Amino acid sequence: MSTIQHLIHGELVTGEGRTADVFNPATGESTRKVALASRATVQQAIDSAKAAFPAWRNTPPAKRAQVMFRFKQLLEQNEAEISRLISEEHGKTLEDAAGELKRGIENVEYASAAPEILKGEYTRNVGPNIDAWSDFQPLGVVAGITPFNFPAMVPLWMYPLAIACGNCFILKPSERDPSSTLLIAELLHQAGLPKGVLNVVHGDKEAVDALIEAPEVKAISFVGSTPIAEYIYAEGTKRGKRVQALGGAKNHAVLMPDADLDNAVSALMGAAYGSCGERCMAISVAVCVGDQIADALVQKIVPQIKGLKIGAGTNCGLDMGPLVTAAARDKVVGYIDDGVAAGAELVVDGRGYRVAGHEDGYFVGGTLFDRVTADMRIYQEEIFGPVLCIVRVGSLEEAMQLINDHEYGNGTCIFTRDGEAARLFCDEIEVGMVGVNVPLPVPVSYHSFGGWKRSLFGDLHAYGPDGVRFYTRRKAITQRWPQRASHEAAQFAFPSNNS
Repeated sequence: MSTIQHLIHGELVTGEGRTADVFNPATGESTRKVALASRATVQQAIDSAKAAFPAWRNTPPAKRAQVMFRFKQLLEQNEAEISRLISEEHGKTLEDAAGELKRGIENVEYASAAPEILKGEYTRNVGPNIDAWSDFQPLGVVAGITPFNFPAMVPLWMYPLAIACGNCFILKPSERDPSSTLLIAELLHQAGLPKGVLNVVHGDKEAVDALIEAPEVKAISFVGSTPIAEYIYAEGTKRGKRVQALGGAKNHAVLMPDADLDNAVSALMGAAYGSCGERCMAISVAVCVGDQIADALVQKIVPQIKGLKIGAGTNCGLDMGPLVTAAARDKVVGYIDDGVAAGAELVVDGRGYRVAGHEDGYFVGGTLFDRVTADMRIYQEEIFGPVLCIVRVGSLEEAMQLINDHEYGNGTCIFTRDGEAARLFCDEIEVGMVGVNVPLPVPVSYHSFGGWKRSLFGDLHAYGPDGVRFYTRRKAITQRWPQRASHEAAQFAFPSNNS
């Protein structure tokens, strides 16, 4: 059985000590092993990045951008292989894996604009013969810790932009599905990235703590669950690091009585059951304003849930694959059990789902609860599985209050034909990413991604303009060249541009 290695200073390194199994979720079989980095291995990666930084920060942004252009080309040429690896280790369908990669490539395109996005500001004659300007300078060695559910896209949110800004990057991807992430990093080296600028270390909490505690690491970006986000934010910031930690979500879709129900149902099917619900932007709650729209939703969506095409993700033409691990499957089943016990109406039950020829796979069928209330655990907590809950309310104001009272504020959307209702919703909802008749309002690469409340810890969102600010420090420079023959008296009053 092959072992997935670390990538340090441009070379594959096994490291020493522990390994973990990597499973195919569709079969339940261990197909590979992955090396788990010790503190010594992490330090080796840090030392490599630190040594590479002086030359890389002085590389002109245009040359950094050329590496990104070649990288984008290689990603597109290797789409089929990357998608296959994602599907084999995560379980999502090939089509979904390809879509994830394409969204990641958009961030490589944004990073390719390094000469433009790193331009500072310049003002001539802010005072007599005094010019002022600012520029964006890299931090040094920075790190990213990424989740299992997007092994290609989320790392591409981070290191292309960080590297284009002149930093050196250490990536700690999920140990559950690391093969595609490693292949993508190798492609970046094929594109001409100098050794040490990007290092990949696989691991668990030992590797995470080593990155948090290393004084050489100046910033950490994280995407994952809220408890881990809180931990990394607290431990990193108390050591003086910049931390951008994206946590959990409980995303609501509000259906108004005037919603285009056919389109809303199609949108909910993809948003709730795509990628088996393992998305931080998945819609897991449909908030129906009035019993009439709720009853109509149930009538229309139940046949589509029961008709979901579920199987091994590496087969084409499927809607949904398995969950990533046996533990993830059991956790989702536990939530369904809990919802039944709490009194929610289980309309479609996905427990015990079996796929012929893949009886040991980690499958859960599409599940639907109706008449869910805010005090139920299935409403309060992120299930991260193919479970949609319907909550019935009497008005838009009640729907908005329900959403605003929730501890998470990652994404939400409203389906309506009423512009006034949509505008009120956009203005007053306390959520970071909002869609109007758009179920997954994930910002494009030249905007920035991030939620509110306990969905984000830190001041800046991921990628886009906020990503540039996160991975750089602004330096302001004021310069004056007095005439050689002049002699100026000392000034004791605080200077101003009128001085």
